[in-house]
Order: sequence, then structure tokens, then C-alpha cells
Amino acid sequence: DPETGHYYDDTKRYIEAAALSPEERHQIYEGNARRVYPRLDAALNAKGL
Repeated sequence: DPETGHYYDDTKRYIEAAALSPEERHQIYEGNARRVYPRLDAALNAKGL
């Protein structure tokens, strides 16, 4: 956005500004990615991550 200097899809900025616990942030960032990409989740689980 040329007026604010922020990206239009700057979701991280909104998540960081929200009153969320570390566990809730973890679920948003990593938990959602693992659910959407099950092969990534399986690969990370195989490595113990």
C-alpha cells in the first residue's frame, strides 16, 4: 500500500498485534501450515520436529 508502506496481505502484523498466547500464535503459524501441507507435516514428524 503506497499510503502506509505496508503490504496489502500483511497478516503477520495483525497476528502479532493481537492479544494471543504463544501457543495460539504457534497454532496459527505452524499448526495451520502443517494441516494444509500434510506431506510437510509427515516429513517434519519423521525428523522429530
